[in-house]
This record gives sequence, structure tokens and C-alpha cells, in this order.
Amino acid sequence: MKKKKIYLFILFTMIVATSFSQETPAVDRISSSGGALDLYFIGHGSLMFKLNDKVIYIDPVRSSGDYDKMPQADMIMITHEHGDHLDAELIKKLRKDNTVILCNAKSAPSVPGSEIIKPGSVYKGENITVEAVYAYNIKNLRPDGMAYHPKGDGNGYVITLGGKRIYVAGDTENIPEMKELKNIDIAFLPMNLPFTMTPEMVADAARSFNPKILYPYHYGNTNTDEIVNLLKNTGIDVRIRNLK
Repeated sequence: MKKKKIYLFILFTMIVATSFSQETPAVDRISSSGGALDLYFIGHGSLMFKLNDKVIYIDPVRSSGDYDKMPQADMIMITHEHGDHLDAELIKKLRKDNTVILCNAKSAPSVPGSEIIKPGSVYKGENITVEAVYAYNIKNLRPDGMAYHPKGDGNGYVITLGGKRIYVAGDTENIPEMKELKNIDIAFLPMNLPFTMTPEMVADAARSFNPKILYPYHYGNTNTDEIVNLLKNTGIDVRIRNLK
């Protein structure tokens, strides 16, 4: 009977821990000139950044995590219109009257009141600057020969917040424009086939623009040990978080 009670206690603890981890995203805290910058890893391609009282979401999608206890947004950025990056119903719940929503052109019809931003364009807000950059495929194509993410359709974003330059790549490969980036403090690079990059592609990109911290994200079932090994001794701090 005693062993049965111990087993039930362990099982209950595991269930509670699992439930909590699903409801509460992991958070990394980064020191910045504006104070503590919190990076929330909600899941898949969904992120949240929080600096003081300012809340910024990237590609909020309910299938990526539990948003029920998450705060409403001061800003939302949408990289592209695919269903694992754009959730119009969730955005309705997260937005406030003054929420700024930046998106690519194909996402705009699903999000009334959003502002279209194209690669090469810059948005300047209160204590934040957002540069839209290209995100597209070169090698990874659909069976019909079309790219999963054609050039000009989707965005990546370089966000300057609290003096930190944060690159959120969106769905892309290691494209030439990516290799021209400068002074990136934190980079989120996607790593799953056939839609984005292999670990080798991510390593190639990271070596080119040399971010201080690299978070592989949107990585599905990719073996994350590979990117850690590929960038060993480069000086790039590769951090693996639960963002499948």
C-alpha cells in the first residue's frame, strides 16, 4: 500500500509539472539599457518580449501554447499568413485599442487595423524600432516547384528594444540578405525541413552575422545537438529552449 501511495504521488507530481510547463512558457531575462528584457518562449514560432510594461508578441498562435494568462499586447508582429504564424481570433483577444500590429501584405486582410510593413521599411515607435527584412526559401521547394515561402511574401524583423538588436527571422533559409545583418545581439533562426533550414544552414547564417546569442526556434523534431556542435568554439552562445 505504501509503494502504491508513493507511485500515485509521483504520478500526480508529473502530471502537475507537465500541466504547469504547458501553461507557463520558459523565460530568459536579458540585461538591457532599458531594464530587464524578458524573452518568453511560447512554442513553435510564437514569442513574447517584455520590457518594463511593454508587451510585444511575435506570431501569436494558440496552437503553440496557452495564452489564457498572458497579458494583452502593446505590439504584435506577424511574419506571414500561414496558420502556424497567424491566428486572427487570438489576436482579437490580445489586442487593445492602441495595439500596434505590423504584418506582411498577405496577413493584413485577416487583421483589420494592422499596418503593412515590407522588407526595407522601418517602423519607429516609443522606445522601439522595427526593421522588416526578407524571409524566403531558395532551395526548399514544394512538389510543384514553388518555394514554400516565396521572396517578398513574408517578413523577418530586426527589433531594437532596450538597446538590444533582436533578429526574429520568420520562415526563411540562410538567404544573402541575412548574411548582411550587422550588430545582432539576439537571433531567433528557424530550423526544420522542408520549410526552413537544416542545422548546417543555421550554422552558416550564424557564422556570417555573428549574433551574441542564438536561439534556434520553430525546430520541430530537428536534433538540436547538431547546431550546438556546429557552433562550438565560435563564441556564439547557442541556447536551446522548448520551442518545437
